[in-house]
Amino acid sequence: MVKSSVARRYARALFELLDPGSVATMRAGLTDLGETYSTSPQLKHVLVSPAFGVEQKQAVLAALGRKVGCPPVVEGFLAQLVKKNRGGCLPEIADAFAFLADQAKGTQQVTVCSAATLDREEQDRLRRQLCDLLRHDVDLTFQTDPTLLAGLQIRIGSTVVDSTLRSRLAAMQSRLSRA
Repeated sequence: MVKSSVARRYARALFELLDPGSVATMRAGLTDLGETYSTSPQLKHVLVSPAFGVEQKQAVLAALGRKVGCPPVVEGFLAQLVKKNRGGCLPEIADAFAFLADQAKGTQQVTVCSAATLDREEQDRLRRQLCDLLRHDVDLTFQTDPTLLAGLQIRIGSTVVDSTLRSRLAAMQSRLSRA
């Protein structure tokens, strides 16, 4: 909980520093930085190890920021993260920043997971229905998970609507085991 509230504060501060034209590039860059941090044990080691000085950590993050195409203002932001020992919050900051960017743009991130790949017509129909239901634009991401068996699992922010056969079977199993 503390990490997410810190991430939201940092994301808000960065969002307010940027002009509207650079929000999209900043979002993409922060997302890449967050993913790099999540998947790179070497980067985690550099940021948490006392063997590396603050200047070295700042230089590493600044170089990564430039490599992923972040605007120049991000160097000062990343330097502040290192100075305050908040480098480990990069993935959460990226998520919080993406949420702020979506709010400013008037869109909602939605992830749809299905057992089989949905064809273009089904995707478009689902997009229209979600736009009508949420009353604003949606940015849909489609995923496939054969273990769902059938149905859809829709994630809208922190809300999950699960109409998959797997969840229904699990619920039935739970009810039967209590009886």
